[in-house]
Amino acid sequence: MSGQLKITLRRSKIGSTPRQRQVLQGLGLRRINSSVLRQDTPAIRGMVTKVFHMVKVESLADVKREA
Repeated sequence: MSGQLKITLRRSKIGSTPRQRQVLQGLGLRRINSSVLRQDTPAIRGMVTKVFHMVKVESLADVKREA
């Protein structure tokens, strides 16, 4: 697990649990369609797993290898 992840918030935080909102805040996601770059670590992967139904995740390591 090396490289970076591009994480994009695709669904609203409205109706989510307080725990999920804390995870989104920890990832740095504020608005729908906002994106952040984070290192691909087990901790970040665990956070993404908590809110997988609300976010879109792209691996930037795969994109760089294809180019």
